[in-house]
Amino acid sequence: MISARYDVVVVGARPAGAMTAMVLARAGLRVLMVDRCRYGDDTISTHALLRAAVLQLKRWGLLDRVVAAGTPPVLASVFHYGEEQVEVPIKPQAGVDALYAPRRTVLDPILVDAAREAGVETRFGITVTGLHRDDDGRVTGVIGRDASGAPFTAGARITVGADGMGSRVAHLAGAPVERAGTNAASFIYGYWSGLPVDRYELFYRPGVAAGLFPTNDGQACVFAAVPRRDLRSESRGGGVARAYTRLLSRAAPDAFRSATPAPGRLKVFSSRPGFFRRSYGHGWALVGDAGYFKDPITSHGLSDALRDGELLARAIIEAASGNATEEVALASYQRTRDCLSARLLATTDAIASFSWDLDRIPTLLLELSDSMGEEVRLLRDLDPVCLPPAALSG
Repeated sequence: MISARYDVVVVGARPAGAMTAMVLARAGLRVLMVDRCRYGDDTISTHALLRAAVLQLKRWGLLDRVVAAGTPPVLASVFHYGEEQVEVPIKPQAGVDALYAPRRTVLDPILVDAAREAGVETRFGITVTGLHRDDDGRVTGVIGRDASGAPFTAGARITVGADGMGSRVAHLAGAPVERAGTNAASFIYGYWSGLPVDRYELFYRPGVAAGLFPTNDGQACVFAAVPRRDLRSESRGGGVARAYTRLLSRAAPDAFRSATPAPGRLKVFSSRPGFFRRSYGHGWALVGDAGYFKDPITSHGLSDALRDGELLARAIIEAASGNATEEVALASYQRTRDCLSARLLATTDAIASFSWDLDRIPTLLLELSDSMGEEVRLLRDLDPVCLPPAALSG
């Protein structure tokens, strides 16, 4: 028995899910967003927002909230190739004159609050365990349980899986992987004081990379990365903390000597090769890492999430307006996402291989930048979202 009916149920309240839900609700659709975690919980993240993401936050009226939370403006990216250093200023373009790297405890609540203000009903502590289907096999909602273990159901014309790379919705819907990379990195990161707060810095040496992203409270997120296969051997004889110190010293011998690590446990993340999943079907769609994931080595995950959340929402609105069938609209969403992301995925996979040398890595990063320019141009030129009276739930 389905207890309530919505136009859209979004499973996952992280940036991809919250952006999708917010845009849908601002267009007038009735949206429920659920998440198994608690409001404001932290999560593994590189924090960096690239130009496309900042453009979106500004257009949707949310960038001021990120700034008001004390997130410092980033005015340059500095790339270190061994002993060589290249500084690239953030030039004003598409209405963006700075980048930002908010903590996820800052960014995620801002997006959830914006979704709520738009009219999205939100429920935390909800674990989705199944998809409800009609007699024709179409997905018509979700089945699960709340934090107390009580049964939970919700019906919807469209169910969106925004529940990460191990997506339960993708598994239940039978969404196949249509393309996959071959390489993955492992990461250790923590927070430091006494580092520059006006620039992203990235360090590359054979077999290792590192970076710093200025974030809230005067701190910087500092990561070290190696091929996934190497993390275990790097951690022998001293564990993660010793490996972290050793890797930072290899990647950036002088960068952190005068800085101070903040108290707190180091975070470790072993990635997996990137992939595209088929991201739509009868009554369902995927967004964020659930549908498209790539290694965090290029720090593009949050920008992907916000971009694809808006693109999916626009496709659902297109179907709701009657301007396209659901299948045509959702297929167009996936096609656009894949077109924007194919080079990003391939280049990221090459960087995550660590098979590059110091002559090759600058070229790979230029290819990455060129690919990101395509998404900025597309997002910059999108028309305002509007929804005619027709609605999915009729």
